[in-house]
Amino acid sequence: MGFLLREGKGNENLPAAGVCSVSCCRAGFEEPIPISTTELRDFFAKARNGSVRLIKVIIEEEQLVLGAHKELARRWDVDYDAFVLPLLDEQQPCYVLYRLDSQNAQGYEWLFISWSPDNSPVRLKMLYAATRATVKKEFGGGHIKDEMFGTVKEDVSLSGYQKHVSSCSAPAPLTAAEQELQQIRINEGEVAQDLLSPASSRDVDACSQDSSTEMVKTEISVESKHQTLQGLAFPLQLDAQQAIQALKQKKINYIQLKLDLERETIDLVHTSPTDISDLPKRIPQDSARYHFFLYKHSHEGDYLESVVFIYSMPGYKCSIKERMLYSSCKSRLLDTVEQEFCLEIAKKIEIDDGAELTAEFLYDEVHPKQHAFKQAFAKPKGPVGKRGQKRLIKGPGENGEDS
Repeated sequence: MGFLLREGKGNENLPAAGVCSVSCCRAGFEEPIPISTTELRDFFAKARNGSVRLIKVIIEEEQLVLGAHKELARRWDVDYDAFVLPLLDEQQPCYVLYRLDSQNAQGYEWLFISWSPDNSPVRLKMLYAATRATVKKEFGGGHIKDEMFGTVKEDVSLSGYQKHVSSCSAPAPLTAAEQELQQIRINEGEVAQDLLSPASSRDVDACSQDSSTEMVKTEISVESKHQTLQGLAFPLQLDAQQAIQALKQKKINYIQLKLDLERETIDLVHTSPTDISDLPKRIPQDSARYHFFLYKHSHEGDYLESVVFIYSMPGYKCSIKERMLYSSCKSRLLDTVEQEFCLEIAKKIEIDDGAELTAEFLYDEVHPKQHAFKQAFAKPKGPVGKRGQKRLIKGPGENGEDS
């Protein structure tokens, strides 16, 4: 009879043939580690081809032997409780290898169950715990998909295995700080959805006033991800599309657009002829607007007609919902005008007061001043006077010696 031994005193009289010493002692407990019988190894090889559903392995006389086995009958989940649970003894530990219906590169995948009931002797518990790795190695670790340990039958039943799979695939538990940050992000997402919903009856201004009294500090780092409303695309109404075409053909020189927050569309306000001096009057003081202006001017002796896009937002006189929607729809509107209507926009400007739109302001925005000369670095002046030549040694008399 051959078996593996733990190192320890008192082993001098045990058989030495084919022995590999392994240090597995706990609190002076010494027990030989069983090895598989030839019959069990042959059965493992037969079972790996998929013809066997279940293998029960037990330890008898310091050897791993085949305790029981079950052939295939139905699907693995249908056979599971009927095959596994009756083989579990309330007093005796064992190992159970249960074949699943899934496969990997090496063949069918198996579930490895270590059964160690609470009522079994401590000696057997330790012996089976020390032998678990040997059983897995003999069977082939590449075939084992999952591993479970149980002390009561509920732990290793089908429902227990399903809970085990769910817990393994679940994300790691969050700390209290992480849970608080996650809840903040969820709340921010709900607020954003409410702001974007046209059917929302929430008073956004009142909400902003209430939230201003409660400050929440969140962590910001280089890996922070910000949830923003990007690229909302409200459709252009037909009259607005026709106005853009007319501006492209230079039949008109001014367009004013607005968002219909209820219908979620971009509507035309008017296309009244507008001079530079009239621009400040076109900017509403209580609502946001999009403006397209054909800026006619001269630059360096050349006559130019440049399309300028003006986004006017009169500060906090508008609701949060209006500010968010205008800001989010702006980029998609410009993409549509430039790509689909092929209208070249020379400059995009954002203002909060129409008084900013003067002739000088527009000219400087469309033709920013170029700084042709860059001030050279002023080299600092050296010390005043001459220091004289450097000397490596002191002259005569400087050390108190006579020349």
